[in-house]
Amino acid sequence: MSLRADYLRYDGMGLTALVARGEVHPGELLDEALRRVEAVDHRLGAMASTMEEEARRQIARGEVTGPFGGTPFLLKDLRAQYAGTPTSAGSRFFAGAVPEYDTEVVRRHRRAGLVTFGKTKTPELGCNLATEPRYGGPARNPWNTALIPGGSSGGAAALVAARVAPLAHATDGGGSIRIPAACCGLFGLKPTRGRTPAGPDRGEGWGGLSTEHAVSLTVRDSALLLDVTAGPDPGAPYYPASPPGSFLSVVGADPGRLRIGFSLHTPRGHDLHPDHRRVTEETALLCEELGHIVEEASPSWDLNQAGSAYSTVVNANVARTVEDRARTLGRPPGPDDLEAGVRHRVEEGNRTGALAYLEALDAIHRVGRQVSGFFETHHAWLTPTVASPPPPLGTFNADSEDTAQFRSLIGRFSPFCSVANMTGQPAMSVPLGETLDRLPVGVHFLGRYGDEATLLMLAAQLEEARPWFGRRPALADV
Repeated sequence: MSLRADYLRYDGMGLTALVARGEVHPGELLDEALRRVEAVDHRLGAMASTMEEEARRQIARGEVTGPFGGTPFLLKDLRAQYAGTPTSAGSRFFAGAVPEYDTEVVRRHRRAGLVTFGKTKTPELGCNLATEPRYGGPARNPWNTALIPGGSSGGAAALVAARVAPLAHATDGGGSIRIPAACCGLFGLKPTRGRTPAGPDRGEGWGGLSTEHAVSLTVRDSALLLDVTAGPDPGAPYYPASPPGSFLSVVGADPGRLRIGFSLHTPRGHDLHPDHRRVTEETALLCEELGHIVEEASPSWDLNQAGSAYSTVVNANVARTVEDRARTLGRPPGPDDLEAGVRHRVEEGNRTGALAYLEALDAIHRVGRQVSGFFETHHAWLTPTVASPPPPLGTFNADSEDTAQFRSLIGRFSPFCSVANMTGQPAMSVPLGETLDRLPVGVHFLGRYGDEATLLMLAAQLEEARPWFGRRPALADV
């Protein structure tokens, strides 16, 4: 076989099957993944670091068995810790931070046989929907390198879209899996709150707003990865009810006749970009053709209260993260250590008292109560993932002192994703369309709490009806 040509033909499960049949060695897959990094990343700037020596040691030790045995994999340079490998979180202040042990999700990646060969860029501490950290420089969109790949898992999405790896670790505290998936033409599932473990050092991310999973080329890879990472670790504070079978087993199963509401405007009543409106309408029609009940309907919640509460919780958690690092270094951040946006979040977080923080959590939980009524009568809510195509680099300047303008731009671009982080519900971006300029357009489905299975069944049904695996940016053909 010609690995260079065939590498593009397979997702992670496909590559693992080649290894299992003895048609390719894991070392050859690693060689090809690294070759592709060399060929494309000088244009993308999406790699934070490579881990070639560690990856080769893993293969040499024979740690390539399991459901993803031998598949090349990338780890986001944020939250997930890989022992002995720096985790900079896109920040000068965290440069040189080397964990002594793996986080639980990384342990499960290893047990699944994934070969982690590098870390992907993130905006500083994950606080942007563009991946343009001052420390390390911007990651670019492989469909058009003048545009953002989304964030905060933008490095991961850019590299998977460029076919460097078939799937990559990602985190999501306000859309950071789904937004880059939409910008780069990938499948991105945010699991239910608590579905994947946050340990061993924490019980939850960003007060329960943030979770970990992946961006992927296919639905089945996402489902299988959720099977190998899902489940509480020792001492987990909570865990959603487990499905009756595996997540992979529902891929291809009949979801039945679902009731799906859809929206053609943002929650604040703003218009969508014409291409994003069109793709949403086309997806609603497709769902109807597949036998589902589709109607224009949407949940509602107190937008102003939710936005304020979300910021309060994020700011306090960012401030704590920076304070932890300051204790380790024995000094506070200097004037050049943090971007303006993160510095402002730290300042606001440090001003937040305990009562204000608890009030914010209560407000976020009220959002869950307000939204839940819609899902008593609907299985999913359909919207575009973002309201417009990915904008040029520099549009979302996290180093700007104009915090209000920055957050306003972010909110107009991504008005749909953060509600899933507040309610804890699973949500996914599915790459079902494109703009007139041939840029990817993702559609967003918010599902019932704890019900990833229905979303995965629907996603697989859509993937079969409108296959997207063969669509890739020209940059990937190297």
